[in-house]
Amino acid sequence: MKLTIHKIDGKSSGKKAELSDSIFAIEPNETVLYEDVRRILANRRQGTASTKERGEVRGGGKKAYKQKGTGMARRGSIRSPLLKGGGTVFGPKPRNYTVRLTKKAKRLARKSALSLKASEEAIYITQDFSFDEPKTKQIVDILEAFKLSGKKVLFLTPETDNTVYLSARNIPGVSVLEGNKPTSYEILDADVLVIQEGALAILQQTFEPTVEEEAA
Repeated sequence: MKLTIHKIDGKSSGKKAELSDSIFAIEPNETVLYEDVRRILANRRQGTASTKERGEVRGGGKKAYKQKGTGMARRGSIRSPLLKGGGTVFGPKPRNYTVRLTKKAKRLARKSALSLKASEEAIYITQDFSFDEPKTKQIVDILEAFKLSGKKVLFLTPETDNTVYLSARNIPGVSVLEGNKPTSYEILDADVLVIQEGALAILQQTFEPTVEEEAA
C-alpha cells in the first residue's frame, strides 16, 4: 500500500510512502481488538473503591431503645443497612482489575486497529516537522490545511518532541505520541492518524519479528 507524503501545508510533496501490507492491510480481528481495548481500559482502573459493611460501620453497640412500651417493633443495631448511616450491602471493595493478554495478541490488535484506519482512509503521512518554540497556532494551521479541525487527531512523531506536544496539548481531541507508543485503544479512539515519515518507519520496525519469534 502506498500513500502520498504531504507537506505540513497539506500539499503533496511528490513522494509516496510504502505501508507494509502485513501491518496496514490485514483482515482486522475484532475479537482480539475487543479483548485488547478491554485490557487497556481495565488496567487503568485503580480498584481502590471501598465501602463499609454492617460490621465495619462505627456505632450501634448501644441498644437503640427499650424493649417494650414504645409501640415499635424490636430491632437490632442502628447500623443496619436498612437505616441511614448503616452499612452497605454488597458494596465495592478494593480489588485488582488487571487483565492480561499475550504479546502476540496485543501485536495483532494494534495491526488490526491500523488496518481499520487504513481501510477508512483515515491515515495521513507528512514530512517530518518540528517547531522552534511551542505555539498552538502552528498545530491549528496544520489541522486546517488537512481539513481536520474539530476531529480527534493523533499525531505520531519519530521521537519525543516537546515543542509539538506542547503546541497540541491545549487543543481538545488532539494528542501527540512517539511512533512506537500508540496502543490499539488510542489508534481506534482517534478519528484520524497523522504520521510523520520518520515515525512511520519506527512504527513499522516495532512489528518486525524478533529472533525468538522467527525461531518459533
